[in-house]
Amino acid sequence: MFLSILSAATAGLGGLVAILVLRAITVKSKQPKPSSLAPDTSPFDGNGKIVSNLQEAIRYETISRMPGDINYSEILKFHAFLQKAFPRVHSSPLVKREVIVSYSLLYTVEGTDPSLKSYILAAHMDVVPVEGQDWDVPPFEGRIQDGCIYGRGTIDDKHSLMGIMEALESRLERGEKPVRPLYLCFGHDEEVTGVDGALNIAKTLLERGVEAEFLLDEGFTILQDVIKHVSRPVGLIGVSEKGYLTMKLSVDSAKTGHSSMPPTETNIGILANAVSKLESTPFPSMFGSGVEYDNFVYLTSEVEYPIKLVFANLWLFQKLVESIMRKKESTRALLHTSTAITVFKGGVKANVLPPSASAIVNHRIHPSQTIQQVLERDRRLINDDRIKMEILQGREATITSPYDEQCFAYQSIGQSIKQVFPDAIVAPGILLANTDTIHYTSVTDKLYRFCPTFNLPEDIPRFHGVNERIRISNYEQVVKFYYILMHHADRQQL
Repeated sequence: MFLSILSAATAGLGGLVAILVLRAITVKSKQPKPSSLAPDTSPFDGNGKIVSNLQEAIRYETISRMPGDINYSEILKFHAFLQKAFPRVHSSPLVKREVIVSYSLLYTVEGTDPSLKSYILAAHMDVVPVEGQDWDVPPFEGRIQDGCIYGRGTIDDKHSLMGIMEALESRLERGEKPVRPLYLCFGHDEEVTGVDGALNIAKTLLERGVEAEFLLDEGFTILQDVIKHVSRPVGLIGVSEKGYLTMKLSVDSAKTGHSSMPPTETNIGILANAVSKLESTPFPSMFGSGVEYDNFVYLTSEVEYPIKLVFANLWLFQKLVESIMRKKESTRALLHTSTAITVFKGGVKANVLPPSASAIVNHRIHPSQTIQQVLERDRRLINDDRIKMEILQGREATITSPYDEQCFAYQSIGQSIKQVFPDAIVAPGILLANTDTIHYTSVTDKLYRFCPTFNLPEDIPRFHGVNERIRISNYEQVVKFYYILMHHADRQQL
């Protein structure tokens, strides 16, 4: 009897292993199909002019601190620099330049086939402040050191803007005429939500009846050794952004007076209990209901064993993958709506009962949930009518743009990535941070977030951080990417 049970168990286990291996062996590749186009990008190799142009771009201190607090004079100087650096763009009869709300730029590039829907390449001119940071080099000098260009904006986001302009300048210089109409949208206040720049550029396009085929803005990059157990570089294309909700919790119902005769609960205690409930009870995992699941599906055919065995069989290993993702903040945030208590105020003196207490809570909302659902859950969890909840800011998660094998936009971006970074694995992803891409939903439902910056783990802290830099060889790749993408976008179909 025992031997029969053991034999059956062994056979069952063997059958399970066979199924796991078979699924791993037969998994279908989801990588972009090779493109027949081969645009000549050799002029960008060792090109000192494109390097010096980026150096000069970094020297303009186009800092934005908060809405309305922007270095506008430097923005205008940067405008003048662009006109000088790209003479063909600014003299071509195919290109129309407009200044939107005094500081943002909109370039309309005429296509030879107006029947084709246009596309949009977006970037931003402003950069975050550097105060309080101890740089090894001056942040606005554009210094070259160790094969890199250093400076604020080298990877966020002047390199994208300059790369786009260099690519268009090169096309015009070679006598190439774009086939598909193109809009270049350069905002001046992205770092402070883009409510003046990108929003008004999008309004202008909407008023003109523009329905773009797709938009590409900043977002994910080429990541090397950043995704655990994946040895090849990964080019994630952001197809959605998390939403956000910032709300204020407050309470002023408890007794006040001298601390020598305290009530059983103070306002601080009441609020602390509410905050503790939110922090100790994370939102449930949404893994399997969004892009983060497909991210693994797209990686599966390209990774090595034994990780391929796991990725190909998420039906069995999903809980294991989730448990691993929960161990790091960056991957845990992909699983669900996150909760962060960012501000807590209460009390005025050591011997005085606090007359009130307040806290600021910031949620980053998973695309499968809404602001209303998050609010309702918070209310149920807190379950205390003494706590007042006030929405300070909120934005729903963006729609998820298509990323299937027939999607012209996603495949064109993916093919361009593969031509510049042949070893890269291309996959969709959810962007945790917020960009001003959201303002363009009125002119296209295909919004993508990717920038061809090559990043190692040690490069990640340089975003908005100290010693921001880009390798010169990588900046050449940035220009090549946009040049190739312009050619891919000119096709009528895949």
